[in-house]
Amino acid sequence: MNVIRRHENKPALSGASLDSNPWSLMRSMLEWDPFCETVPMFSRSAREALSPPDFDVKESGNASVFKADLPGMQEKDVDVSFTGNRLTVSGEREAERREEKERYSSFERSHGAFSRSFTLPAGVDVERATAALKHGVLTVTVPETPEARPRKIPVQGPAPTAGREQGTKAS
Repeated sequence: MNVIRRHENKPALSGASLDSNPWSLMRSMLEWDPFCETVPMFSRSAREALSPPDFDVKESGNASVFKADLPGMQEKDVDVSFTGNRLTVSGEREAERREEKERYSSFERSHGAFSRSFTLPAGVDVERATAALKHGVLTVTVPETPEARPRKIPVQGPAPTAGREQGTKAS
């Protein structure tokens, strides 16, 4: 089996194989990370294994909603906690066992522990917060307290005085 990783396509430095587009060559040179090749602990696979999932955070109606893709994880693998005004989502994805008698062409899926924290705005109700993991997507909803919701205050004009109501001038 031949596996091609297109996202790591780096041009060789020989003149015959250089890309004819100078912008493409410049982009590939800017993406090059010398530490990945000289220090094993900074390799691409180590960085991917330790990186926390990306989150979408939005304010929806009267709540803050946090969403993250956690493919292959189960509810028991994820921990959602609140400390003061901090929301922390952490978990661990177990590595799949490599069988010695099997031949692997590639073994790249990330695994390991992750943790991600967010500072919540004032006026959230952590007691009514919910977390659900459905089809590999974690959704954490943190509602606002009723006191934190914006209220509209009616604006009134000046109160009429007794003299102006009757058409007389006030001195």
